[in-house]
Amino acid sequence: MNNHILNHLPYKSSFRFVDNISLLSEDEVRGEYTLRNDAFFYEDHFEGNPVTPGVIITEIMAQIGLVVLGIFLVLKEREFNYMDDDSLYPLLTTTDVSFHKIVLPGQKVTVISKKQYFRFGKLKCYVEMLDSSKEVVAKGVFSGIIKKMNIKK
Repeated sequence: MNNHILNHLPYKSSFRFVDNISLLSEDEVRGEYTLRNDAFFYEDHFEGNPVTPGVIITEIMAQIGLVVLGIFLVLKEREFNYMDDDSLYPLLTTTDVSFHKIVLPGQKVTVISKKQYFRFGKLKCYVEMLDSSKEVVAKGVFSGIIKKMNIKK
């Protein structure tokens, strides 16, 4: 139902960390991602005992909690249609994340983000990641902007 927004994400293949968007409104987004057992970052982190790196946890939170909501808000406020436009790029400006649990290969996580403000093109959100037991894995504040860029391919 809300997964149409995924077509606007600039991430492809192994660096897209969004499987499903279950809730999307002007004030909140909720989405899920299942970490792939064969993901590139598990090979050496850590050998024989793979653990999801904190930077990947942060990226999952940013993609669902900031980028999805940001693109939704930008598309909603624009009078012209970006539907065939792939020139929206997220720029993360600040994060403040605390980690509470580890995430293992194969785990499904849920990200819940609540908008604190969206003005002058800047979005700030409070974001939490929960495991399948609804326990907090990580939480923090994310800020960023979504820019329309003409990048030569």
